[in-house]
Amino acid sequence: MALDILLSWSTTQPFTIPATLLFFFFLLFWSLKKRSHTNTPPPEASGAWPLIGHLPLLGGSQPPHITLGNIADKYGPIFTLRLGVHRTLVVSNWEMAKECFTVNDKAFATRPKTLANEIVAKNFFGFVPYGSYWRDVKKIATVEVLSAKRTEMLKHVMESEVKAAMKDSYDSWEKMKESGTEKVVVTEMEKWFADITLNVVFRTVLGKRLVERMGSDGNEEENKKIRGIVREFFRLMGLFTVSDALPYLRWLDLDGEENKMKKTSKELDDFATVWLEQHKQKRKNNGSGEWKKGEYDFMDVFLSIVDDEGFHGHDGDSIIKATCLQLIVAGTDTTTSTLTWALSLLLNNREALKKATHELDTQMGGRTKIMESGFEKLVYLQAIIKETLRLYPVAPLNVTHMSMEDCVVGGYHVPAGTSLVTNISKIQRDPSIYSDPMEFRPERYLTTHKDLDMKGKNFELIPFGAGRRICPGISYALQLIQMTLATLLHGFDIVTVDGGPVDMVEVSGLTNSKASPLKVILTPRQSTQVYTQN
Repeated sequence: MALDILLSWSTTQPFTIPATLLFFFFLLFWSLKKRSHTNTPPPEASGAWPLIGHLPLLGGSQPPHITLGNIADKYGPIFTLRLGVHRTLVVSNWEMAKECFTVNDKAFATRPKTLANEIVAKNFFGFVPYGSYWRDVKKIATVEVLSAKRTEMLKHVMESEVKAAMKDSYDSWEKMKESGTEKVVVTEMEKWFADITLNVVFRTVLGKRLVERMGSDGNEEENKKIRGIVREFFRLMGLFTVSDALPYLRWLDLDGEENKMKKTSKELDDFATVWLEQHKQKRKNNGSGEWKKGEYDFMDVFLSIVDDEGFHGHDGDSIIKATCLQLIVAGTDTTTSTLTWALSLLLNNREALKKATHELDTQMGGRTKIMESGFEKLVYLQAIIKETLRLYPVAPLNVTHMSMEDCVVGGYHVPAGTSLVTNISKIQRDPSIYSDPMEFRPERYLTTHKDLDMKGKNFELIPFGAGRRICPGISYALQLIQMTLATLLHGFDIVTVDGGPVDMVEVSGLTNSKASPLKVILTPRQSTQVYTQN
C-alpha cells in the first residue's frame, strides 16, 4: 500500500505542485486586490473650496436633501463631502443604508460633536455619544413613555385632547352660525395640530396641559413662548455652523449662532427647572413620594429612579431636565409637521380624501371613541400616513451619525471619525422602487408595497431611521398621528380658504416643515356631534 501511494504521488506530482502554487498565487492576488479595494475611499464630489470644502454647495435656496440628491445623481449612491475640516459620507439608496445600519450598525452608532449637540441638546439621549448613558436613559424613556404597551395606556390622554380640539372648532363654528354673519371660521392647522400634540406630550411627561382650551384662564403668552422656543430648537439643531466647519474659529462666533444656542438652551432650562421644582415639591408634600395609581407622569417616574447623586457622571437634575425636554421637543414638532403634510397632500388629492372619509364612515359609524374601531381596520388611513412619511419624512437627512472605527461601505474604506448622512428623502423617492415617486399614491401600500413597514426593517421606507439609533418613539408618534388625522377627517369637511391647491414648498431644518401656513375652513359633518359631547 505504501508503494502504491508513493507511485501515485510520483505520477501526479508534475500536476499537483503547479496546481498548488497556482492556487496560492490566486489567494495572494485576491487578498491584495481586496485590500487595495477596501483601502479605496468613496468618490468625492467636485467643487470643494479651500478650507471650507463643499459648504457653498449647501448654501443655496434648495433644501439640503434636494441638493445632495442631485449630487447623488452624478456621483452615485455613496460619495463624500468635506464640510470644513470634517469628512462626511452621504448614502442615497436603500442598499447602502442597509449596509450602514446592519453590518456596520455599531460602527456608526455614535453622534458627531457639533455646537448644537454640545449646547442646545446637552445630555439629550438622542444626541449623546454611543455608550452606557445613552443606552440606560433611552431604556427608561422607552419603557415609561414610548413603548407600545405604555402608548396603549396613554391613549385616553390622546383621545381627550383630540376631542377637546374638535369641540373648540365646533363651538367656534356654532358661534359664527348663531351670529348670523356670512363670515367663516378660518383655522390655521399647524397651530391646531401643535396644540393637540403639545398638550398630549406635556400631560405625558409633566402631568399637565400646556395649551389651555377655550374659556380657560391659561397663560397664552407663556404657551406662545414655549412653542417659539421649540421651533428655534429644531432650527438650531439643523444648522451646520461656521464653528462646526472650522473649530479653530469658534471663539469668533462668526455667524452669531453660538449666542443664539446659549440663549435657547437657557430658556429651555429655565422652564424645565420650574417644572422640576414643582414635581419635587409634590414629592415632598406626599411624604415618601408615593402616588396614587394614575397620578404620576414621566418626570415623577424619573425622579424615583435618578437620585441626587447623579447618573453616569451627570447630576440627577440635569439628566431629568434634559430627558424630559427631549421628549417634549422631539414629540411635538415632528408629529405636528407630519400631520400638516398629510392634510396638505389630501387637500391636493381630493379623491384620496374622499376614500379616507368613506373608510372612516364605514368603519367608525357613530362611535364616540375612535379607538373602538381599531386602527388595524383603517387600512387606507394607514396607507396615507405611510405615503406622507415617504414623501415628507420628518428628518429628510436623518440625524447625523459618525463612525467610531474604520469600516467598509459599498466596497469603499470609511475611516473612523467620518460623519454619516443618510438621505432618506432620496431613498424614498427612488423611481427604481416606487413608480411615479413624486406622486401621492397611498394605494401603493395596499398592492405593490403592502408588506413595507416603517420600523427600520425595510430600508426602502425608513422615515424614523434604522439600526440601534432608530427613533424610539415610533409607536407613540403613529398612534397620535392616526388618532388625530382620523378624528379630524371623520368630524369635518375641509377646504382651503381660497379653494385652491396647497403650496407644498419645504423649509428644512433638523425637521422638514411647510414654508407657508395651512389655513382651512372646517365645516362640521353629522359625525361631529360625537366629539362635542361633554
